[in-house]
Amino acid sequence: MLVLFETSAGFALFKVLDEAKVKECKDLHKDFSSLEKANAMVQLKSFRRFKDTTDALSATTALVESKLSKGLSRFLKKAIVKEGLKDKLAIADKALGKTIRDKLGIRCVHHDGVNELMRGIRAQLQGLLDGVDQNDLSAMSLGLSHSLSRYQLKFSPDKVDTMIVQAIGFLDDLDKELNNYAMRLREWYGWHFPELPKIVTDNKMFARTVLQLGSRSLVESADLDSVLPEDLVEEVKAAARVSMGTEISEEDTLNIHSLCHQVIAIADNRETLFDYLKNRMQAIAPNLTVLVGELVGARLIAHAGSLLNLAKHPASTVQILGAEKALFRALKTKHNTPKYGLLYHASLIGQTSAKNKGKVARMLAAKASLATRVDALGDTADDEEEHELFAIEHKAKVEARMRQMEGKSMYRISGTAKSSGKSKPSAASSSSSVRYNQSADVQMDVEDDTKTSVKKKSGKKKRKKIEESGDEQESSEEEAPKKKKKRSSSKSSSSSKKSKK
Repeated sequence: MLVLFETSAGFALFKVLDEAKVKECKDLHKDFSSLEKANAMVQLKSFRRFKDTTDALSATTALVESKLSKGLSRFLKKAIVKEGLKDKLAIADKALGKTIRDKLGIRCVHHDGVNELMRGIRAQLQGLLDGVDQNDLSAMSLGLSHSLSRYQLKFSPDKVDTMIVQAIGFLDDLDKELNNYAMRLREWYGWHFPELPKIVTDNKMFARTVLQLGSRSLVESADLDSVLPEDLVEEVKAAARVSMGTEISEEDTLNIHSLCHQVIAIADNRETLFDYLKNRMQAIAPNLTVLVGELVGARLIAHAGSLLNLAKHPASTVQILGAEKALFRALKTKHNTPKYGLLYHASLIGQTSAKNKGKVARMLAAKASLATRVDALGDTADDEEEHELFAIEHKAKVEARMRQMEGKSMYRISGTAKSSGKSKPSAASSSSSVRYNQSADVQMDVEDDTKTSVKKKSGKKKRKKIEESGDEQESSEEEAPKKKKKRSSSKSSSSSKKSKK
């Protein structure tokens, strides 16, 4: 049995001298307690040193992904295939062993005994490797670990979906804080000027109005034209003249103004962050942005973890992403499952009626899934214009389907329904074309009418007689069993008298 061992200096191939102990896997660590026992257990057969840091990094990244690198393939061909060895190859990675078996035809094994063998070789690696100093091996390990970490963290600044995840999370936090601060400001200043919150609805505009206004008694001298539109300025002045709010002191005004500055700062920060998020989404996921918008697309990416994870999700998962609690609750209680999650806030779904929202969500999820895969896996450097047209074309298809479902376009008639779809002549047109035929009228004599009426009356009399006779028969039949019952009762009474005597 041969053992493939990977080090930071290169690939090592060991020959197992006692295979029975490896198969039994009992107290195998005792055979590597010292270097002499380790040399009696395994022996170095071949060693391939890495040329430089780049060679070591490429080989290590291939091993991490369970792939067969070119250097490892040449080493195994030279050490095993060309030598004509038929021994099994013990390997630490099962997936890599399958790749080696398929490409090179070498039988690979992996079990608990191999893992114990790898631990023993790693413990006595310095003595088992000839020509490799311990200091050099430590320096190589440190340099390779730094290079591998730098390679895994390497990214393009324009393709960082992590920034989108952090930005959308911070944007939601800012919205919550802004709502809390603005609500507190409206309640606080509402005691002094209760009509102003109903007139000015925007939070940032309300805070600027309070800064310019101060006390409502100064409404005539305050410069509200720089903050509010003309129609609102007149409305605020008219409301201030008849306001019934309480009076506030200068100290109260200072505290309210401090809160106004905080509200304005948070609102400005939110606008800046939203612009940054729009630019990031246009750079990273332009097709997804065209279909669902910046905010919904960013929330989908944040919920999935990354753009690549979102691209791996099927359309059915994208449709209900964000409604996992409702889904599992519906499955548990055997109710209807949700039709949409985060996609509900997309503009296309908001434009449809309530009965068609589920269908539009299913179509939009399918298109969004395709758009995400194009953004994550497509090479935008080569076909940038073609990729931009992808989302526009599919969005047009979704909109056309929406118009069709809403009844704004003609439905297609297919199959046997074509005959039923043909127009039929109306009743008005048919009545106008057909004229009344007077020759078809038939006149009846008066005598015939009297005869027929007499016949009808006689027929009615006969029916009445038959019905009366039938009723008499039924009444006689009903009386007969009553008489029988009386006779039977009289017989039973006489028999009882005789028995008493």
